[in-house]
Amino acid sequence: MKIIKGLAILVFVGYLFLWVMTPTYVFKQKWLVRVRAHTTSTYFGTQGPTMLLYSFPVLFMAVMGSVYLHLRKKSNQNRNEGQKEATNSNLTIWRRPMIVKSLGIVSKIELAFFIMFIALLVWSFTTYLHVSFAKITPQSAAKKGEKVYVNRYLTFTFSCSSSLVRSITSNLILCLVVLDDSWESKLDSVALRLGLIGNICLAFLFFPVTRGSSILPLFGLTSEASVKYHIWLGHIMMTLFSSHGVCYIIYWIATNQTSEMLKWAKTDISNVAGELSLLSGLVMWATTFPQIRRKMFEIFFYTHHLYILFIVFFVFHVGIGYTSIMLPGFYLFLIDRFLRFLQSKENVRLISTRVLLSETLELNFSKSQDLSYTPTSIMFINVPSISKTQWHPFTITSSSNLEPEKLSVMIKGEGSWSKKLYQILSSPNPVDRLDVCVEGPYGPISTNFLRHDILVMVSGGSGITPFISIFRELVFTVETLKCKTPKILMISVFKDSSDLTMLELLLPAFGAPMDFSKLELQIEAYVTREKQPAIDDKKQVRTIWLKPNSSDGPITPILGQNGWLWLGAIISCSFVVFLLSIGLLTRFYIYPIDKNTNKVYPYGSKGVMNILLICVSIMVACSLGFWWNKRKNAIDSKQIQNMEGATPVGSPNSLFFNAERELESLPQQSLIQSINIHYGERPNVKRMLFEQKESNVGVLVCGPKNMKHEVANICSSGLASNLHFESISFNW
Repeated sequence: MKIIKGLAILVFVGYLFLWVMTPTYVFKQKWLVRVRAHTTSTYFGTQGPTMLLYSFPVLFMAVMGSVYLHLRKKSNQNRNEGQKEATNSNLTIWRRPMIVKSLGIVSKIELAFFIMFIALLVWSFTTYLHVSFAKITPQSAAKKGEKVYVNRYLTFTFSCSSSLVRSITSNLILCLVVLDDSWESKLDSVALRLGLIGNICLAFLFFPVTRGSSILPLFGLTSEASVKYHIWLGHIMMTLFSSHGVCYIIYWIATNQTSEMLKWAKTDISNVAGELSLLSGLVMWATTFPQIRRKMFEIFFYTHHLYILFIVFFVFHVGIGYTSIMLPGFYLFLIDRFLRFLQSKENVRLISTRVLLSETLELNFSKSQDLSYTPTSIMFINVPSISKTQWHPFTITSSSNLEPEKLSVMIKGEGSWSKKLYQILSSPNPVDRLDVCVEGPYGPISTNFLRHDILVMVSGGSGITPFISIFRELVFTVETLKCKTPKILMISVFKDSSDLTMLELLLPAFGAPMDFSKLELQIEAYVTREKQPAIDDKKQVRTIWLKPNSSDGPITPILGQNGWLWLGAIISCSFVVFLLSIGLLTRFYIYPIDKNTNKVYPYGSKGVMNILLICVSIMVACSLGFWWNKRKNAIDSKQIQNMEGATPVGSPNSLFFNAERELESLPQQSLIQSINIHYGERPNVKRMLFEQKESNVGVLVCGPKNMKHEVANICSSGLASNLHFESISFNW
């Protein structure tokens, strides 16, 4: 397993080295020439070497990552790895949080990689310019400025009768032209190189948003935690592409070539396609800034689908050959996107909901026992009766180990979509069935909470959600596995006393009452806007049982129990199918016309065919894998339905069952005894953290931005070396 991971990381290092060498003279004039001499063929043309250098290594990493993750899932060594990781003090230091303006909370590792990536961009830009400026000669500058400046000196030149004078005058004119026109040639070079640097960002842009990625877990990353990298890359990329476009507009105006703006070349760079691609990108970019994204999320969500036009016109702009440089990240994203599409077409069994006074719901779904996930995982939910197009991420509150046949998520009514859902399920006459579609779950491949002596969980409002899943997982660990678990200190801040009912969700709605007496739990709850209790202790939580249709299935792993192996097979098989298809098409259709000259067959037609073949290959491979596993999932679904019966209720005629939790039950009493409620005040987090004297204190925070920054500053101050910070963020 370590060999496979080491091999994948070695390939990644080589891939980064390739990007470092790409702008150099040695790479372009020596290495690339040799590679093309040995790999250019009648089947793939000049596109073949580019795919070999830039696409194959990434897809190889993805396949190796799939194998590694499958073996790791089967090995059941996650807890030991967590303990080993805790002994690495150097790594702990590098994981300390820092607050960087415009970047937010980042670890030293993240900041180091960010600086290295910026260094790669600067290195590439300066190297490109150094090589290109060396090629700006008096002859090349004169050729570009000939129409502009030759007439200025025409009379003087032809008035000189001596050949010697004419020669001297000619050289003088050439020098004058260079002085007048060299800035334009350099601007042309700068504009081109800005576009090339932007392509580096584009090559990495889709990796963080590939939710089911097999590459991110190799580096201990998850898609939800990596969204910020996508945001960083997007801002840098659009800045570079915008500068690329502006510089070219200035250049065309300065050289009287404004007609170039309307150029759609048949076998060259298509400027119109580039302008349309840039326009699509600018519209997306404008809606990504926090002021717009948070207040008008739906606009942000819908405009982001313009990425399709952005990529299509990008292919038309530069040609499919050069697009192969950024192809692998987008290729893996397309596979993930189509698998999510297939999963989202199935209705799942929503069997009950717990309704809280604080406009909060807990949705309880049926799931197959083959589906496993880790604490802090998320799931995307769609309710067609509210909106057929809106998908919203929610944190899973259940534990797949403690509740093997149920999956729960908590939804706080804070936006229009969630408030509509709350109204539907909390009305006096609630619906007895609700169509729900899901995507996921997605989360870390493993968690390392057991390495800490104590876990301090700081939350604000609905930020308590991921800590519920951690708590339930630790209950399973101490109760079933009989393993030692860390102490738990929960510092939960709420606006109103009605929000205190969220603490009720620490206890599962199903199964035998759990015994967490062996778990050292302390909950400090703070109600900031009230001086005293303002709610009735009775009927705080209402459980509503639903009647799902027989066609509604449990939530199952999209590619079955061996999903990672299936993903590796889909990646490799789809790419092989694409290579065979494009190879045959090139050899027997394009090559007889073009002869590998790239001067006859249109770039646009070739790009369309490549895009279609990529999509068809991915759709075929994903569909076969999905439908093969769906057959097995259908058998499991029937077994679950037979076990549940017509409705999962004690009395088939009753919609409400166990409406109020029995306060005298042992788990409920234990939970109440663990809670200290403070009204009209805020927690002194700094004091409470410094009071923890254990050698290894895990500090987790999920809540408003100011809260996360406050806790991060405390942990990074260096005043307490035993504090190990981790921010849990789900800002989409």
